[in-house]
Amino acid sequence: MTRHEVRRDGLRDETPEREALIGAKGGRRPGRGGEMVPPAEFRSYYGRSVLKPPVWSARDIAGYLFLGGVAGGAALLAAGGDLTGRGSMRRAGRLISAGATGLGLAALIHDLGRPARFAHMLRVLKPTSPMSVGTWLLGGFGPLVGAAAAAELVGAATAAGVSGALPPSAGAAVRALGRSSGLAASLVAPALTTYTGVLIANTAVPLWHDAHRELPYLFGASALAGAGGLVAASTAVDEAGPARAAGIAGVLMEQALDRRIHKRLGMVAEPLDQGYPGRLMRASRLAGRAGAVLLAGSALRRSKALDVAGGLALAASSLLARFGYFHAGNASATDPRYTVVPQRERADRAGSVGAQHPADLGGGRGVRGEGQEPA
Repeated sequence: MTRHEVRRDGLRDETPEREALIGAKGGRRPGRGGEMVPPAEFRSYYGRSVLKPPVWSARDIAGYLFLGGVAGGAALLAAGGDLTGRGSMRRAGRLISAGATGLGLAALIHDLGRPARFAHMLRVLKPTSPMSVGTWLLGGFGPLVGAAAAAELVGAATAAGVSGALPPSAGAAVRALGRSSGLAASLVAPALTTYTGVLIANTAVPLWHDAHRELPYLFGASALAGAGGLVAASTAVDEAGPARAAGIAGVLMEQALDRRIHKRLGMVAEPLDQGYPGRLMRASRLAGRAGAVLLAGSALRRSKALDVAGGLALAASSLLARFGYFHAGNASATDPRYTVVPQRERADRAGSVGAQHPADLGGGRGVRGEGQEPA
């Protein structure tokens, strides 16, 4: 029997012919215990999930993800309309942004249970917490966009001569207040449209956590699509060009990022194509493509009907995408495969890389091998 000598660079004097063989060529004959053992199927402890899915209400939180994005996107378009002299687009953007902010805040407070809990979250600003930062963003954005929308309503009432409105001499002050508030809100808007992607990616939910690179950009693009569609549907045909372009660009970017998530995440992205979330995502993609085509047709024909149909289709696409990602995330948290299998794969890759590292073979810097002088 040949002895094995263990050295720094591995084993010496090995005896290959004495190595144990597996499969049909080694051990017993096939059918008598000599077959190769098949890969074990994944099972969790009593079939239970490793993670608990979020307790958030789908209607409240997924609805807030959509409404907050629309509010930020509409504020950006309103600022663009203000700076380019498109009064109809400015007015539509401000009113849509204020309405979406109010509804989103109501949905968020409804999920919290008591309005006081939202106020308590404003007591401390924690930069490392996406929820804390998002609460402060929403708390600062709401009054600004509300003031801009109120200025629009007061200005319209003054121009129409409604009884009780401000005198004409105050019109300039109202417009100045609305403009300054609207432009200030547009500075906060980009963070408002993307922070929700950071928020849900900062959880242990496999789909959301693994897609942390793309989710903020995907949510921002989806917000631009939904806001662009709603503003285009509410704006005069001759002024809706920027809103149409924003909606089309947003839905194209959103679907490109969705495909990237599928490609990069692999198995973890399966819930986006299965069951109820899969149906929502397929409907979202179809509505987005139809809305982009309709708005492109309106850009050529200047049709209000196409603007309304295409804009509503893009808003529906954005809404369905938020609900689809919300429910898909819950599904990935419920199924333990999406938690354990990727962890095992990462551990295997880390082990194989570590075994091939030169330091493990005695040739790394700072490790003395044979014939090396001490440092």
